[in-house]
Parts: sequence; C-alpha cells; structure tokens
Amino acid sequence: MKKNLVKKAGIVLTVVSMSLSSMAMASNVVSDTVKLIDIAGKQRMLSQRIAKDYLYAGKNVAKAKATKELKSSLNELNKAHKLLVDSINDPEIQNLLSFVQMSGEDFEATAKKPFNLDNAQLIIDLSESMLEGSQYVVDSLKKKVKVKESAIVGMAGRQRMLAQRIAKYYIAYQAGIKDKNTVDQMKAAVKQFTDAHNKLMKNQANTPEINRKLHEIDRLWKIVYKFYLNIEKGGLPLIVFNTTNDITKKMNKITKLYVELYK
Repeated sequence: MKKNLVKKAGIVLTVVSMSLSSMAMASNVVSDTVKLIDIAGKQRMLSQRIAKDYLYAGKNVAKAKATKELKSSLNELNKAHKLLVDSINDPEIQNLLSFVQMSGEDFEATAKKPFNLDNAQLIIDLSESMLEGSQYVVDSLKKKVKVKESAIVGMAGRQRMLAQRIAKYYIAYQAGIKDKNTVDQMKAAVKQFTDAHNKLMKNQANTPEINRKLHEIDRLWKIVYKFYLNIEKGGLPLIVFNTTNDITKKMNKITKLYVELYK
C-alpha cells in the first residue's frame, strides 16, 4: 500500500515537474520573442532615421549631428540585422530578412552618395522598403506568441519610428520633394503617433515610471506636433530635428521598460 502511494506521489511530482518545466520554457520563448520584437521594431526606426540624416546633412542643416548619427545608425542597423538572422529560425521570416539584407546594401550605398534630388528620392524609397520589411518581421513575431504584451512592445517601439518618419518627411519637403505624398505621409505619421500615444497612456499595466515618462512626452508632443503639421510653411528644421530625436530617445527607454515588464 505504502509502495503504491510512494509510486503515485512520484508520478505526480514528475508530472508537476514536467509541467513547470514546460511553463518555464514557454515563458522563455515569449520573453525572447518580445526582445526580438523590440530589436526588429528598432530597425523600423533606423530605416527612417538614416534617410532623415542623409537629407539633413545634404541640406547642411545640423550637418555635424546628422552625419555622425547617420554613420552610427548604419552600424546599428547592420548589427541588429545579424542578430535577427542568427536568432530567428522561421523560414518565412528568414526569407524576408534576406530581402531586407539586399535592400539594406542598396540603402547603405545610397546613403554614402553625394546629395542630390535623385538620390534623395531614392533613399526615401529605399527607407520605405526597409520599413515595410522590418514591419513584416515585427508582425510575424507578434503572431508567434499571440500575447497582449507583444502588441504593447510593438506599439511603443513603433513610436520611435514615427518620430523619425516625421522628421524625414519634414526635411524632404524642405529639400525640394514638395509633392502631395510628402505632406500626406507627414500628417498620417502625426496622427498615428497621437493615436498610439493615447493608447499607451491608458494601458492598465503601465508602471509609475512608464507613466511618468509617457507624461514627459505628452507635455512635449502637445506643443511640437503643430510645428510638424506646418510642413508646407517650413522654417523650423532644427526644432524638428531635435524634438523628434528627443521623443525617439524617450520612447526607446519606454520600450525597454515594457520589454522588462513583460519578461
């Protein structure tokens, strides 16, 4: 009788141990995927920042800062891409990463060419391809884990991209690409940022630190978004450069906090 009880107890402990081990493994998968979402999400931002920096440097506005940022962004883009390739086994995502690699090589080559309107338009087009590819990677990773946490991290990370996208289209217009698409894309980015910002502000899982940092952005955003919408008037390229960079840095910190929160 006692032997049977001991045997049953052993079986129960084994099942519980296996269950806990499976739960731990599942938790690690979610945590690792959320981190990859952050990395892929940052690639979206870099695609916009590189194009923005090329345009700013080409127009001799904040040239020293833009040139330095352009170089560091290209290095960061390549390092992050290698990390994604080494960390993701999914064949479909790997195939997309191969396309991103080819686009990235053209992107980097164009970013090193002398500034003219043709190259400016080309780098904008390439930045859109890079953005689309990186967004696809983010969406694919989010589907793999199917948890609310990944959506929040993806949304917060996207804000970094939108801030740089705003600066990209602002300076593109000032650089001479004065078509309707430039204005429409700018206004769409401002609206998308505002909508996502409001959702993040209402997120019930926010820590006091996340809320404090979101409120810092809220104070700044309520003032500067009006400058961005005056894209056709222009005249404030330095303010746009500095404020969008400030917002990007703040959102990067917030995204990291979300990644830590959802470990």
